[in-house]
Amino acid sequence: MTTTINLLPWREERRKQQQQEFIVLLVVAAVVGGLLFWLWQGSVDQQIADQRARNSHIQAKTAELDEKIKEIKELKERRAELVARMEVIQSLQGNRPSIVYVFDQLVKTLPDGVYYNEIKREGDLFTIVGLAESNNRISRLMRNLDQSDWFEGANLLNVSAGNDGTEVNSFTLTVKQASRSGQEEEEK
Repeated sequence: MTTTINLLPWREERRKQQQQEFIVLLVVAAVVGGLLFWLWQGSVDQQIADQRARNSHIQAKTAELDEKIKEIKELKERRAELVARMEVIQSLQGNRPSIVYVFDQLVKTLPDGVYYNEIKREGDLFTIVGLAESNNRISRLMRNLDQSDWFEGANLLNVSAGNDGTEVNSFTLTVKQASRSGQEEEEK
């Protein structure tokens, strides 16, 4: 029997072949890994770009809303100013005819022998300075003012007798203009 001995270095060839296969597999794995990393990186970059686009859109819309809010605030301020002006004008318009009635009532309540020298108005308070032939006539003036629908709370501040030899008394009194409800009835 003959035995054959293989003297060829088959183990070395097998190792070389296995090394070459390992290197090929390693390169293929590196290429596949690189490809997967590149795809993942592209996906992440796209998501970041999409989010930035959404953020810029939100910022643009927020800026628009801020401008609209600013406009609304300005319009509300202008409206409040206009409403205040309208109220002042209505108040002045409403009080305009009342001064005519006030002067009419001042004349109607004036008894004979009493004369006005000065009438001052501060708000609803009238200060009347005048002359009267007697204290009774001053009292009659105060009663007439209190009975009027246009006045209330007549208050005598002072009376002084004439020093120039005449029997005329000078007086100062205050009276308040009555509330609008009583006056509106008289106007009708």
